[in-house]
Amino acid sequence: GVKVFYWASTMLQGSLTFETPMLFAVAFVILFSIGGFSGLMLAIAPADFQYQDTYFVVAHFHYVLVPGAIFGIFASTYYWLPKWTGHMYDETLGKLHFWLSFVGMNLTFFPMHFVGLAGMPRRIPDYNLQFADFNMVSSIGAFMFGATQIFFLFIVIKTIRGGPPAPAKPWDGAEGLEWSVPSPAPYHTFTTPPEVK
Repeated sequence: GVKVFYWASTMLQGSLTFETPMLFAVAFVILFSIGGFSGLMLAIAPADFQYQDTYFVVAHFHYVLVPGAIFGIFASTYYWLPKWTGHMYDETLGKLHFWLSFVGMNLTFFPMHFVGLAGMPRRIPDYNLQFADFNMVSSIGAFMFGATQIFFLFIVIKTIRGGPPAPAKPWDGAEGLEWSVPSPAPYHTFTTPPEVK
């Protein structure tokens, strides 16, 4: 909970622009918080008696892990891609990738809360017919989320192969030595030691 307050207050005091890296970062905080709140439900011992070993637990830890790991990786990749390649990625394609990933991830894992509350156990090869509709929605979301990552690979390859030249400092407010060298960064970054302020 403290980390979420840190992240939210950092954004609250910032001057945000919503390019693709920031969209993934904001989605990470929101979805991670949903996972955290469902974790609170699992921490209540009398209620956990019903949730234990159901798909509610699967939904909970995927709402923590997928945004926490994968959305963070996407945010950092889009943020550093101009510096790595010397080319700017296509912002429209990046935002399309974000929205398809966001919708696909939520379609995959949000219905699992409901089937878990209804008693669907995890770690089973088959399930009752009453869970079929929600499982179909989850399957559609999973295929959508997976296919979207092939689209992400296309965006990265397209950026590596060309695109508008990236300036040394493509982001407003980016500070540090890495933004004082051209994009892509040369092999020997500084011939003389830079002045650190």
